[in-house]
Amino acid sequence: MTRAPAPRRRSLRRHDREILALAVPAFGALVAEPLFVMADSAIVGHLGTPQLAGLGVAAALLTSAVSVFVFLAYATTAAVARRVGAGDLPSAIRQGMDGIWLALILGAAVTAAVLLAAPALAGLFGSSPTAAPYAVTYLRISALGIPAMLAVLAATGVLRGLQDTRTPLYVAVGGFAANAALNVALVYGAGLGIAGSAWGTVIAQCAMAAVYLTVVVRGARRHGASLRPDAAGIRACARAGVPLLVRTLSLRAVLLIATAVAARLGDEDIAAHQVVLTLWSLLAYALDAIAIAGQAIIGRYLGADDPAGARAACRRMVQWGIASGLVLGLLVVAGRPLFVPLFTSDPAVRDALLPALLVVAVSQPVAGVVFVLDGVLMGAGDGPYLAWAMLATLGVFAPVALLVPSLGGGLTALWWAMTLMMTVRLATLWQRARSGRWIVTGAVRASGS
Repeated sequence: MTRAPAPRRRSLRRHDREILALAVPAFGALVAEPLFVMADSAIVGHLGTPQLAGLGVAAALLTSAVSVFVFLAYATTAAVARRVGAGDLPSAIRQGMDGIWLALILGAAVTAAVLLAAPALAGLFGSSPTAAPYAVTYLRISALGIPAMLAVLAATGVLRGLQDTRTPLYVAVGGFAANAALNVALVYGAGLGIAGSAWGTVIAQCAMAAVYLTVVVRGARRHGASLRPDAAGIRACARAGVPLLVRTLSLRAVLLIATAVAARLGDEDIAAHQVVLTLWSLLAYALDAIAIAGQAIIGRYLGADDPAGARAACRRMVQWGIASGLVLGLLVVAGRPLFVPLFTSDPAVRDALLPALLVVAVSQPVAGVVFVLDGVLMGAGDGPYLAWAMLATLGVFAPVALLVPSLGGGLTALWWAMTLMMTVRLATLWQRARSGRWIVTGAVRASGS
């Protein structure tokens, strides 16, 4: 077997070290985030079924509202990393502060909307008369923490852009521990019920935001960067975020359509679909960790005017994506007999679940490349292309998925449609990556390039 030349081996090892140093802590932080909701559910569940049902509706609404603004992390990571690559740390932190100010402005607006619309939102999501009051209580209190949640997203992007994913991991783990302890103390110790759970989450999120802001402020003072809001900088952050918002909303539409189609297939199929979607989301966290590393690394190379380094890093991360997808797919196949019984004992649900899981397993190498290239193009600031590509993907997926029930297809057919969606994403992202048009160097990506 012919070995790669020594310089190439050293280059590959350098890229591997960079990827692992950023991706492993990022994965830990990503996994810690859904634990907030899990901890709340475990604690509130002992209060009663109406309380748990109310929490379920409120948590789904809050998660959707916050996840729509994930562009605050993505766009900030890319912009800060470019300036880091260019060697301009004061401007990098200044850019990060603009993202945080935008997050606080958006958070205040969303909080006001949720406070006013909480009863209508709970009703829109079908809360029962017994669960609705609890949903409204949790929504209105938790809404007070939305500015902190969005500030955490933006500040996480700042640190990722600064090539630091360890601090977000420590903050996420500390936030989860604080949230769990506060929930127990306020729900049971103080006797506040579901309101105590909401206040515990708000306090934990505010504490996380305070830690992040302390880190960023210290960096700003050390490098002489201004902390005051800059209208032009905030507008630039908003403009950069709009295409990524379109991309995120399109992806959310895909997931909503898939769930709506599964509901039309019958109770067993929708139950099995929720299990498959939960596992698919967990696998996505693992692959998204590599994408986050891609955002930070690619932005830095382009900011340093090193297109060759950016291409080499992209190639290596694609290899990581394929390998990770293969490993995850094999784990899904091997682990089916172990984890399926944990989710359901209904034979009909299991019958629907097992073949759909095989489809998910087969699609993981495709998903691995998709996530990596998504991160690469985000790191390059190629948001407009990502928006159009995801809209095109939605246009292909929607009619195919909606035809599944009328053509007599079941859950397996629906997940083949999801695999088609990922394949279309792969085709659009691969074409862009090969074209090289995403490679725009400099501390700032010029608008329209």
